[in-house]
Amino acid sequence: MSRARAGGPGIVGVGETPALRHPGPDCSTAGLIAQAVRRALDDAGLRPADVDGLGVASFTLRPDRAIDLAWRLGLSLNWCMQDEMGGASAINMLRHAWLALLAGQARTIVLVAGDHFTGADFAALVRGYNRSAQDYLSPLGAAGPNPLFAMLTQRQMARTGLRREDYGALCVAQRAWAADNPNAAYRQPLTLAQYLDAPMVATPLGRLDCVPVVSGACALVLQARPGGVHVSLRASGARYNGDQQEGDGLVTGIAGFAATLWADAGLGPDDMDVVGVYDDYPAMAVAQLCDLGLAPADDLPGFIARRIATRALPVNTAGGQLSAGQAGTAGGMHGLVEVARQLLGRAGARQVVGVRHGVATGYGMVQLHYGMCANAAVLAREDA
Repeated sequence: MSRARAGGPGIVGVGETPALRHPGPDCSTAGLIAQAVRRALDDAGLRPADVDGLGVASFTLRPDRAIDLAWRLGLSLNWCMQDEMGGASAINMLRHAWLALLAGQARTIVLVAGDHFTGADFAALVRGYNRSAQDYLSPLGAAGPNPLFAMLTQRQMARTGLRREDYGALCVAQRAWAADNPNAAYRQPLTLAQYLDAPMVATPLGRLDCVPVVSGACALVLQARPGGVHVSLRASGARYNGDQQEGDGLVTGIAGFAATLWADAGLGPDDMDVVGVYDDYPAMAVAQLCDLGLAPADDLPGFIARRIATRALPVNTAGGQLSAGQAGTAGGMHGLVEVARQLLGRAGARQVVGVRHGVATGYGMVQLHYGMCANAAVLAREDA
């Protein structure tokens, strides 16, 4: 856990590339990451020469690593980090970078996540994602997470009374947010009927329940001593291998630290003006909202109808991955960047008025049944 100190570090800039469904032949992971870094530095009013810390998350940057990328970007560093925790990478890097800034190990840190996939790249990633996928799941024909999360969604429906129409309402609401995000892969209006009529992938998951694979990158700029408007980290928490894959997946690791997270932040779920939850599937977005205490476990259909479908609670205001797209490890950075952007007041047409506090989550690295990693960060706008 961590708590902001008066006059402590702050997020001062954000940047991301468009989510590319069909990137051209000249597209590369390093190129996308470089674009996101440049956009974030421009947003912060800084230059590459100001950067002395770099954190990178990517599945497809290999054979290069963070230090190789730093050399290509012309960066001379005091602090360097590489992370491969997938959807949990962004907040994991944020937690480490914050401590490094507090300790004086760097003055300006850029955190960036991004991936570029060809069809063959993505197929190879899911087949050999980890030893479990390679040795047990792929030989059964269960390539990728869709079958695992279809079963998890079935369990959630049976336990909570959620229907496909409820998940559809969440997807429709996020698509409405995406309409005002020029970087989103899918911006056209979505109706509930279109959601329900989409081809079935793995019952009960239809095509629109599964994140579209795209190429892209997202970045944050943090400074040890920011001036003017910035975003502080009020508290953070993480849980890795919380149940050793022995649960049913309907409760994420967030549930194990949520109470301490809110206590450390000096805030509660009702204080959140904007929310970013990792949405590889609608069921997981719902699970994290429950674990954070934002959604009542005994009335999830009603919560979705009252708070999500109406957009009364601003959740995934850039469209989430379900509409903006999942660019590999950038999927976890997407929600964190959007919450920071909202708090900085730079979200354009989708800007939520008067936001002061927000929460973002990370989730991922699927093992035999579901994700192994879960983390969260409570953020606050600081005006000086």
